[in-house]
Amino acid sequence: MSHTLHKELIVIDGLQYSNWNRTIFEQLHAGGVTMVHATIVYHEQIRETLLRIAEWNRHFENNRDLIMPVKSAADIRLAKELGKVGVMFGAQNCSTIEDDIGMIEIMRELNLMIMQLTYNNQSLLACGCYEAEDSGVTRFGKQAIREMNRAGMVVDMSHSGERSTLDAIELSERPIVISHANPVSFHNAKRNKSDTVLKALGESGGLLGFSLYPFHLKNGPDCSLNDFCEMVARTADLMGVDRIGIGTDLCQDQPVKILEWMRNGRWSKEMDYGEGSKSNASWPRPLSWFKDSRDFPNITSGLISRGFNNEEVAKIMGLNWLNFLEEALPAKPD
Repeated sequence: MSHTLHKELIVIDGLQYSNWNRTIFEQLHAGGVTMVHATIVYHEQIRETLLRIAEWNRHFENNRDLIMPVKSAADIRLAKELGKVGVMFGAQNCSTIEDDIGMIEIMRELNLMIMQLTYNNQSLLACGCYEAEDSGVTRFGKQAIREMNRAGMVVDMSHSGERSTLDAIELSERPIVISHANPVSFHNAKRNKSDTVLKALGESGGLLGFSLYPFHLKNGPDCSLNDFCEMVARTADLMGVDRIGIGTDLCQDQPVKILEWMRNGRWSKEMDYGEGSKSNASWPRPLSWFKDSRDFPNITSGLISRGFNNEEVAKIMGLNWLNFLEEALPAKPD
């Protein structure tokens, strides 16, 4: 029954940073994924971002039978109709606009739909979750949020500190997203979010995408599907079932040098271990029930087993993301 339901669903993965190739596109297709929010840049600046977009243009050209670009929420519905996987571009840091507010609209015109204000560290816009002091959203950050709201670019606070995240929720005239994180009450990682943040996010019409990255989960790679679905159920009680989705944070087939680029960028000469432990100096062992995108039906089955009804499962697996993006992506009318 759950497998039949899964095939009917619009399934949205709110974040992946995989080593994209045809095999991974085939896995997304096999897992019934309608759209994936693909991180195209971390610390890359303007020219490098353009090169990443050019690489994706070649992916679209060479794999047009499997994937298509998502330039609006309507394209997600079209991808479902065509049986293709839609790909939405996102940035996990604000390096892509450098120090130029005019680049927000330019990048949005190039279909960069979602941008994190920070990646772990203090940025020009806000404070990351690994800094000792969170000074909140900066003066530039306030202007950037206003411009992102105007242009229809989604504010993502997945790697930001508590105060900065609460600031962004309050400052943004449009709902924001935390595309890939979990409640800190479920697992105490600096990247995970407090109930205070999650409540504010839910009340403001924002969205949380649950992460399946083992370091964000209780018992790490040994986290059970039941435990994951229990976390989803508890968060649904806290935020409302309309305010949650999936953002796997799947980093598939990536070499360790990519992990080093994510963590270190150009700012550090030493390996940054984030949580302070060398145990996460490499990629974690994958979850037994979610090794790659072909395992998406397992999440659907797990949610049904936990007691969610078909309508709620459809929301969590993709409709909440779709509804959120239908509101968030159009540029603001003048």
